[in-house]
Amino acid sequence: MKSLLWLVLFAALAANVFLGIAVEESGFRIALSAFAGVIVLASGGGLWALRGSRESRSDM
Repeated sequence: MKSLLWLVLFAALAANVFLGIAVEESGFRIALSAFAGVIVLASGGGLWALRGSRESRSDM
């Protein structure tokens, strides 16, 4: 699950950068960029929610 969330996070970040560079300014670009931003926030929140406790990390 975490690997899928990392993949989605990086894909959405790449899409957002691509939209900022390659697509001309329009309402459609803004909507796509906002959608990619929501995906980045959701996958980042999912990764944060799935992180292990500090106790399990200190055992390593």
